[in-house]
Amino acid sequence: MAKTHILLPAQQKTLARLSENIKFARLRRDISTTQAAERAGISRTTLYKIENGDPAVTIGAYLKVLYVLNLDADLLKVAADDELGRALQDAKLPVRKRASIKRSSKPAPKAGLP
Repeated sequence: MAKTHILLPAQQKTLARLSENIKFARLRRDISTTQAAERAGISRTTLYKIENGDPAVTIGAYLKVLYVLNLDADLLKVAADDELGRALQDAKLPVRKRASIKRSSKPAPKAGLP
């Protein structure tokens, strides 16, 4: 049975925009589809699918093409500044009802001695 790759409309738009960005980056660098596919070690058909937003293409193939375009480090920006995740994490942190007791590093003076 063949797998279907169904995306929500918002996900389709995101993938289409990513694909378009990759295609325009390739064109700005004046790299042909044949050159890009050869350098990435993928077929021209796979490159065509990447540039047309096919959800069945592996992320590894995307990474190979981004590497050819010298854009692979951009993937590290994904979820790097996860504001929502950090806010949710902070909301779950326990809140102390009072401050902890600070202990001095000096020994306390003995009672009854001047």
